Order: sequence, then structure tokens, then C-alpha cells
Amino acid sequence: MHYIEVKDLTFYYDEEPVLEKVSYTVDAGEFVILTGENGAAKSTLIKATLGLLQPTSGTVTLAKKNNNGEKMRMGYIPQQVAAFNAGFPSTVHELVCSGRYPRGRWFKKLTEKDYQHVEKALKAVNMWEMRDKRIGELSGGQKQRISLARIFATDPDLFILDEPTTGMDVQSRKEFYKLLRHNAHAHDKGILMITHDHEDIKDFVDRQIRLVRKEDSQWRCFHMNS
Repeated sequence: MHYIEVKDLTFYYDEEPVLEKVSYTVDAGEFVILTGENGAAKSTLIKATLGLLQPTSGTVTLAKKNNNGEKMRMGYIPQQVAAFNAGFPSTVHELVCSGRYPRGRWFKKLTEKDYQHVEKALKAVNMWEMRDKRIGELSGGQKQRISLARIFATDPDLFILDEPTTGMDVQSRKEFYKLLRHNAHAHDKGILMITHDHEDIKDFVDRQIRLVRKEDSQWRCFHMNS
């Protein structure tokens, strides 16, 4: 089942063409990465896919229901999302717990299952030991990890992540990729992640979409299986 289906997407900035006839899909149960050299309009493609930018032409279809026939839930982490200032009052644990509320339960207590999701999410990004720290006290890389943990806590069907491993060391990246692969294969999630061409990711992904440009043309997709 396609969670994302993009056909012949073309995008212009003012009068300048950037993307030309881009087509790609992301299915439930697969971990897909989007790569390309610097300036390859990867973030632009993601934003056009999400409707944050209006394509010049082409179609974008995001599934309304997941594989179980329930309403699709999506988690999106833009590049460098973690911009909390030093005065941000929440603790790490409180912020990630807030990711468990959007299902119509703002005034209800979290359940034991909710707290288990939060603990699992924080451990997944190696931040469980810092759960009582104030957000404003964390480094930029730690804030990025907390933002990721909050997305994991919401348990979305479709993850869209823009260079989420910035600031992580090699071992942390591998653990993160392993977690994403597990979510895709064991829990039927769809995952699209922008990343650099790290050698250490190739053993974890199902498919790579690479934006390439031939001479005198704009960025287009080139698909490769893992």
C-alpha cells in the first residue's frame, strides 16, 4: 500500500525550475532514504510532498488510512528542528510525554502503556538517563534527539525525517537505523528519511531514492534497491 505517491512533480522557485517530473512512492513496511549531493533540493521535495510548498505541476497523494483501515498518523521532523531556548520550562520526560496526548485525551491521565512508549522512545535515542533535565539545558544535538523521541512516542504510521542523525556518532546512527528498520518491518510503518550517503546505512534500508541532475536539466529521481 502506498503511503506516499508522487507523480511527475515539478517545482519552480519564482521562475527558476528546481525539480522536474519527479515520481516516487513510499509504502507501508519499508524504510526508504532520499539522498543527493548538496543543493539537490531534497528538503524542497519533502516540503512539496507534504503540501508545505505548492508544486508547479504533478500530483501528490498521501494515504488517508493506514494498512489497518484506521486514520493515517504522520510524524515529520524538519531539518534542525530543535530550537528550544535556555528558558524552555519543560523537562525531557514531560516534552516527550506530550507526544502521547494528541488522540483526544488532553485532559486524561497517561496510561502505563503511554509511559512505556515514552521510555522506549527516550532509550531509542540514548536520552533516558537525561529524562529529568530541562530542555533548555541540553546541547543542540541532544535537543534534536529529544524531538525524535517525541515523534516516536506519538507512534505515527508514516515517518518523514529530514537529516535526523545530524550530530550523532557512528554507533548512535547505527542504533537509530536499526530502530527505523524494526519499525518498518515489524510494525508496518512507512519511513522516508533524507540523509547523506553514509556507508553505515546501506545494511538497514530497503530502497534508496537519489536526486540526480543531467547536464541542462533539473533534479530528477533515480531509484535503487538496497
